[in-house]
Amino acid sequence: MKLTVVYQDHYSRSELLLRSIFGIFYIILPHLFLLIFMGLWGSILSFIALITILFTGRYPQSMFEYQVQLLKWQLRLSARLQNLSDGYPSFGLNGTDEYTSLEVEYPEKISRGTTLLRLFFGIFYVILPHGFILYFRTLWGLILQIYAWFSVLFTAKFPESAHAFLVGTLRWNYRVSLYMGNMTDVYPPFSSKEDA
Repeated sequence: MKLTVVYQDHYSRSELLLRSIFGIFYIILPHLFLLIFMGLWGSILSFIALITILFTGRYPQSMFEYQVQLLKWQLRLSARLQNLSDGYPSFGLNGTDEYTSLEVEYPEKISRGTTLLRLFFGIFYVILPHGFILYFRTLWGLILQIYAWFSVLFTAKFPESAHAFLVGTLRWNYRVSLYMGNMTDVYPPFSSKEDA
């Protein structure tokens, strides 16, 4: 998996204020309304894919592509809500974005044994250890978002280290989601780095 959010040399103060004051109306509500239904369909497809993997050892490619497109949409939205990117996040599964990128390689085979292991014990060996660390990363990320908000407001610059930390947290979350969603057999590393 490769997840990137472009660090901009200059951030728009007016967009920052507009997102902060009216973002719930023109970004969050319309996107979340659609994402709820698309996410429900994604959950149904994920269940069908689980059954298919147990019988065939393969994740149906069309379902896999749907899930990746859904994750890309969520990434576009998250990047704007965390003020990591300017611009309005495009709607739809085929939406494009110059600031965010997510590439997930389609696996030719998914291990049935690993799938069963995830299904019954994933909470113990994936969710709990990763979730524990991600909980504290998220708390620190909220503090960094407040710091970055004021930095963009006064200087039009997003602190580069804060940007890297927030993108790293997103990357870590996505790796866990891909693994628990049976989209890869590669155990998510305890790292936020791109090359981990």
